[in-house]
Amino acid sequence: MSPRQIGVTEVALRDAHQSLMATRMAMEDMVGACEDIDNAGYWSVECWGGATFDACIRFLNEDPWKRLRTFRELMPNSRLQMLLRGQNLLGYRHYEDMVVDKFVEKSKENGMDVFRVFDALNDPRNLERAMSAVKQVGGHAQGTICYTTSPLHTVEGYIEQAGRLLNMGADSIALKDMAALLKPQPAYDIIRGIKDTYGEETQINVHCHSTTGVTMVTLLKAIEAGADVVDTAISSMSLGPGHNPTESFAEMLEGTGFETGLDMHRLINIRDHFKQVRPKYAEFESKTLVDTNIFLSQIPGGMLSNMEGQLRAQGAADRMDEVMLEVPVVRKDAGYPPLVTPSSQIVGTQAVFNVLMGRYKVLTAEFADLMLGYYGECIGERNPDLIRQAEAQARKEPITVRPADLLEPEWDQLRAEAESLPGFDGTDEDVLTNALFPGVAPGFFTTRDEGPKNVGKTQEQLAREKAVASGQANAVREPITYKITVGGRSQTVKVEPGE
Repeated sequence: MSPRQIGVTEVALRDAHQSLMATRMAMEDMVGACEDIDNAGYWSVECWGGATFDACIRFLNEDPWKRLRTFRELMPNSRLQMLLRGQNLLGYRHYEDMVVDKFVEKSKENGMDVFRVFDALNDPRNLERAMSAVKQVGGHAQGTICYTTSPLHTVEGYIEQAGRLLNMGADSIALKDMAALLKPQPAYDIIRGIKDTYGEETQINVHCHSTTGVTMVTLLKAIEAGADVVDTAISSMSLGPGHNPTESFAEMLEGTGFETGLDMHRLINIRDHFKQVRPKYAEFESKTLVDTNIFLSQIPGGMLSNMEGQLRAQGAADRMDEVMLEVPVVRKDAGYPPLVTPSSQIVGTQAVFNVLMGRYKVLTAEFADLMLGYYGECIGERNPDLIRQAEAQARKEPITVRPADLLEPEWDQLRAEAESLPGFDGTDEDVLTNALFPGVAPGFFTTRDEGPKNVGKTQEQLAREKAVASGQANAVREPITYKITVGGRSQTVKVEPGE
């Protein structure tokens, strides 16, 4: 009997560098690997969405739509995949339905194939429009379950959630484990339950981070349960708060009755490419290798660094342990949301406020909105005292309807706003860029013509910085030669740096 083929989604071009180095990788450091990635035999290549859109215009002076078109051109044989935050698209608020339709339409037009659609609260109402929009343009709609644990989250609940996504027309189901909380047995039970309930033909993709150290075994158990595709990152862009290594995963399956069919020669080329690139971004690298505290706090890596930065800014870096203990309290009061963008930032920042100012002495505006239902419904009941406090502070009523139902049509207004900006190019893509990041896009439009910036550092720059830091700058700086004339007589002198 021939081995069962397991698809692999390579995440090196998006989630790997988002998780390891704050999404700072420049496009020029990715293009050299694209031919090998395109021909290695992956099920899909994740290369867009998530935080890449924001990072492109905020840090890299790069047009994210052009990045997508470039990937499409360089990888003509691949399914390109993105991460889409449902009604939030790639921004941090809900957008009106026509904006969601337009964004999905333009993403497909520019080259996107697979849309992994998720909602931070797992509220299916926040997924419906985006899923429908993907189906409308002929894309692959991947309905996503954000995995978390709490007294209210059960295997049966996750199986029911998969059914709701399939009823929306999902072409596949993604089990998304952003904090590396998914242990082997629950993974087996959820995936087997979905297959038993909705049929073996239901495609299930499994996305795990590696932060807690248990998830390579999780991937194997998921496959034994019937998972069809798993996400991995090429080894030179793996581990820590990132993902399990692609080559290691492929080798692990030897003799198990499963295989990836990936071209190991191509994988080695991809590995070697990013092995050269990764050191350039050392200053952005997460220092986390394995963090088993996440099993208790549920705090994913990006949220951890965010909270550390907030505390440092307040001169309270020594209070991180208190914040770690406060996060589960805030999460329970909010109804046990999964912690993923933007719910992770909302819960984490409120925990910081609680530690610095006293518990719920001040509610952030976002936390008040979360308590009032403006981000959607959570699985648990929200603390009624905090709902009343949020109502008084925000001066608005709690809602139970789908948040986007309260939004007025906004496309025409968004276009008018974009048209008033210097550097606007007249396209719907630019309108969407400004709609998603109105605080950043206007500046980007004015500097776009200067071309992309690479914030990585060459070996020479890194060596020089290291030498300067260790007081050995002269080792990498040449003496400067001057010709000087004194009293009509000329002579040449060399001046050592530092003199």
